[in-house]
Amino acid sequence: QLQLVESGGGLVQPGGSLRLSCAASGSAFELYDLGWFRQAPGKEHEGVSSITSRDITNKDGSTRYADSVKDRFTISRDNAKNTVYLQMNSLKPEDTAVYYCAAVFQPFGGVGSLRSYEYKYWGQGTQVTVSS
Repeated sequence: QLQLVESGGGLVQPGGSLRLSCAASGSAFELYDLGWFRQAPGKEHEGVSSITSRDITNKDGSTRYADSVKDRFTISRDNAKNTVYLQMNSLKPEDTAVYYCAAVFQPFGGVGSLRSYEYKYWGQGTQVTVSS
């Protein structure tokens, strides 16, 4: 069982930056694949970025990004703090959405899916608004 709480959302001007955090309560955090998703009004849920659980070949996890955020967003995790981050730079109005973090238990190493239905645990979301 894992509980997730996002923070760090807010209002930012185009071109600005925000850092989202997602703190997890529960054990074995390092064995979970983690993802960031977003949903804008009237749009479908979109996978933004993911980072895999620790595995033999990559203790920090492997990352994946949607094309729309590649080279602008960076996902990272701190297993000692049970926290996953999403650093968002060069923000655009089309990045406006509610951002959710999600987790799925992957003790043997996951694939870092960007499909929302593959994740079991979800946070409540944090609003990001990019506007001048």
